[in-house]
Amino acid sequence: MTETFTPPTRFAVPGRIAVSEQAAAVWQTARLTEIRRETPHASTFRFAVPDWAGHLPGQHLMLRLTAADGYAAQRHYSIASPPEDAGHIELTLDHVEGGEVSGWFHTVARPGDEVEVRGPLSGFFAWPGDRPALLIGAGSGVVPLMSMVRHHRARGLDVPLRLLVSARGPEELIYAREFGAETTPVFTRSAPEGVVVGRMTAALVAPLLAEQPPGGWEAYVCGSNSFAEHASRLLVAAGQPVDRIRIERFG
Repeated sequence: MTETFTPPTRFAVPGRIAVSEQAAAVWQTARLTEIRRETPHASTFRFAVPDWAGHLPGQHLMLRLTAADGYAAQRHYSIASPPEDAGHIELTLDHVEGGEVSGWFHTVARPGDEVEVRGPLSGFFAWPGDRPALLIGAGSGVVPLMSMVRHHRARGLDVPLRLLVSARGPEELIYAREFGAETTPVFTRSAPEGVVVGRMTAALVAPLLAEQPPGGWEAYVCGSNSFAEHASRLLVAAGQPVDRIRIERFG
């Protein structure tokens, strides 16, 4: 799911004790408390995890679902909630055709059900909130980026943050109700009247690179392989240093 990286030995979570690798390896029980529909094919699942030690925006976790006969399936999922949501985590999942775990969540799961989680995992794609962040995502690739946006708002951070998010159409735009002035949506198949339909282009990326904040942007790109390659090329062409582009690929 992520680019190759060397994991740090500790994750420094703002306002909390750092989470050790040992603690992140322990399975915890997560109780489903709420299900929110985001789009026709995606929903957010909120869990109570009393012993969750915290995470950095952009990190993910491992989820384990165990059937009555003992069969277990594990999946990596990005965390949508910010670190400030103490004792809870939220995951936003697409209903993948034929997906045994996403299928269970979308058709069977009800509040009160329990699963197991461990983490947080990966420090490569994490954003501590200490540097200007240029976020670019497509489809469910917006999930870890939304954790960053929510953290930015919860802390009232002054550091610049911008989000470019691509979706097939307005009805497929995850978190549409929450986006504000920091967000520019891009629609590839259908759009409201007066909005151009098409892929993300240099015309959208270049102006953001032109308004370089002090210290420059740290770019975070999340989406499918093809989208990640396309967005990265746009960033490099606009002058973003390659070593300041962090990529997480879904698929």
